[in-house]
Amino acid sequence: MEVKHESFIKHVAHIGIAVRNMEETLPFYIQVLGLQVEQLEILEKEQVLIAFLSVGNSYLELLLPTTTTSTIYQFIEKHGEGIHHIALEVESLSERIIQLNQAGLPFIDEEPRYGAKEKMVAFIHPKVTNGVLFELCEGRKI
Repeated sequence: MEVKHESFIKHVAHIGIAVRNMEETLPFYIQVLGLQVEQLEILEKEQVLIAFLSVGNSYLELLLPTTTTSTIYQFIEKHGEGIHHIALEVESLSERIIQLNQAGLPFIDEEPRYGAKEKMVAFIHPKVTNGVLFELCEGRKI
């Protein structure tokens, strides 16, 4: 699979980190790293509570499952706590999905969907990225 073009990635939007317990996890980020929680958001559809911590022009996104049927809960059960995904900010997300699909890159999301902070998101299937789950996102800044 080869995509011939200049990079369409603007920057790393955030790194999603799956956690089992927000109250036990946050002190490391706040007291040791000196970060602040800028916002908490619940994504009902994804069954996850998200804490956003600003790091320069990017974010760490702590992901806490709110139910045992959440994909984040399932991820933690299978892999343990840790990095869940890397989000890359792009322009024209719908066009990027079409372009990358035509180059043979499979997506979990064939169409953009709403994610946190009202951004449109689509996940690239990790089977073609050496196991790394990449999220392409576009929209409102977080």
